Amino acid sequence: MTKIAAIVTSGYEDSELTSPKKALEDAGYTVDIIENNANTEITGEHGDKQTVDVAIDDANFDDYDGLLLPGGGSPDALRVDDRYNNFVKKFLLANKPVFAICHGPQFFIQTGLTNELKLTAYTTIRYDLFYAGAEVLDEPVVVDQKHHLVTSRTPDDLEYFNDAMLNQLK
Repeated sequence: MTKIAAIVTSGYEDSELTSPKKALEDAGYTVDIIENNANTEITGEHGDKQTVDVAIDDANFDDYDGLLLPGGGSPDALRVDDRYNNFVKKFLLANKPVFAICHGPQFFIQTGLTNELKLTAYTTIRYDLFYAGAEVLDEPVVVDQKHHLVTSRTPDDLEYFNDAMLNQLK
């Protein structure tokens, strides 16, 4: 199996989806974009367009080697829906690799597992994660080996994020 799930909706930060997606695809992985309805188009904050591959109701956790959580407005829009939160939680509980950048770690607050995680995120999200019990660092990339979790702060960190993501999948 060489598939990565990407939970994302319109309003995502373009480069936080396109750069990791390209790195994964170049390494031989298939990236499935998961949102409410398959075969619909989503749009990033800066105009990038992507087609949804799999509807969240049809997404099977067992089909995926890892999970990508791009930032921007997407995580905040989707974390109000427990279908997405439960999908994220399954990855964390199973210690399958999870890759979250910028606002992506917002999902972890809804899982109830934040107090077990070491991570980083966008500046304003770090406070929320800290108050939810996470060990929060201000570094370009943080790898929580115990949970196979890779996090970064902003698009400026994508080079480090992509390298750590691919290393985690080896």
